[in-house]
Amino acid sequence: MNDSADDDTNSDQKMDDPKAGLSERRDRLNRMLDDRREAEEAVAAKSKGSTAGYAQAMKISSEFIAGILVGGGIGWVLDQWLGTTPFGLIVFLLLGFAAGVLNVLRSAGYVAEPDAKLRDDTSDKGGSE
Repeated sequence: MNDSADDDTNSDQKMDDPKAGLSERRDRLNRMLDDRREAEEAVAAKSKGSTAGYAQAMKISSEFIAGILVGGGIGWVLDQWLGTTPFGLIVFLLLGFAAGVLNVLRSAGYVAEPDAKLRDDTSDKGGSE
């Protein structure tokens, strides 16, 4: 009788072991999936940051080049119209260069937008009265 009682308890333990093992394996798998998900999110965040910087660099450089090209174009057209060749081109190239530098500084945040300064001045006057 003792042997049959021992067999019953052993069979109960064998029934519990697969469930416990399954639960343990499922927990281990969940931990591995969480680790992999975190690693993928870190890689995605890193690549997103680098593309955002590239986009900002392209925006700033295009604004700078556009300022120079527009200034040069206006100067060339004025030279052709007034017959003052190379003076208009030189003057407006320099003005275009200055405008390009100003646009770059505004995009980088070193110089405030002109309308932002006006908004700040009007809000200061309205609040102090």
